[in-house]
Amino acid sequence: MSTLKDKLSDGLYGAGWATVKKLPEPVATGLGRRIADLAWKRRGKSILRLESNLARVVPDATPERLAELSKAGMRSYMRYWMESFRLPTWSKERVESGTDIKDVHHLHEGLAAGRGVVLALPHLANWDLAGVWVTRSLGVPFTTVAERLKPETLYDRFVAYRESLGMEVLPHTGGSAFGTLARRLRAGGLVCLVADRDLSASGVEVSFFGDTARMPAGPAILAQQTGALLLPVTLWYDDTSVMRGRIHGPVDVPESGTRTEKTAAMTQALADAFAGGIADHPEDWHMLQRLWLSDLEARPEPATGAARDGEHGA
Repeated sequence: MSTLKDKLSDGLYGAGWATVKKLPEPVATGLGRRIADLAWKRRGKSILRLESNLARVVPDATPERLAELSKAGMRSYMRYWMESFRLPTWSKERVESGTDIKDVHHLHEGLAAGRGVVLALPHLANWDLAGVWVTRSLGVPFTTVAERLKPETLYDRFVAYRESLGMEVLPHTGGSAFGTLARRLRAGGLVCLVADRDLSASGVEVSFFGDTARMPAGPAILAQQTGALLLPVTLWYDDTSVMRGRIHGPVDVPESGTRTEKTAAMTQALADAFAGGIADHPEDWHMLQRLWLSDLEARPEPATGAARDGEHGA
């Protein structure tokens, strides 16, 4: 059954890439919305988890408001997938017209100084589109990390897809990713990491919307060890075809404290920046899994085949 399920997942993703990218954009947009609404109406575990997470973000929301947010959230999530399936066909002009990122000067200044830059993002809006905007519009290659998916063919598919968009993708497992990221940063390069969820023992505990969650230590440790600039990024959709975003000011390395204390402080600063962006645009936070420690069961949640839920911050 596991092998059959893996083959089905790979086949569905493959069909998505092959079919959706050929559709006219309005048709793809409408299809994504219909799929999102159907999934929302079924009230499955992912929808219930999304509403539970959103209840933390908007604690005064009524059940009706949470339902509205989760419906909008599923539409945002499917917009991500429809866009991502179609990104290989987007021209540089289409990427630029569909993306508006503020305060890019933080990134330019860090790269110009030759010190390397780490961009850390939560699961907001479309991380892949932001990455394509960096590689195509800014002309800056970067390195990222992705967890190995099952089946292996699905992981290979995602790696090939992202590499075709100008990204260097490293596997999270195997122990060599951190060293490669550090070398890229010491050479003045750019590293981009999705960094709002890490339930492993190495995750750093942070206060997030009034409760404790774990986020990756990697961005903070990389900045400490390499001297790279650490910049939080938040993204959101508006009511048009444009995705908007902001590159926040640097998270500085504290002048005193142990490495553990510095890492905790810097990761908390990232969490605070993420929380601000999520609170402003909760419907664009694609967190369909457990995040807060108080929500976890005794047995750790296993990794899934969903690519965005399998990304790590090194």
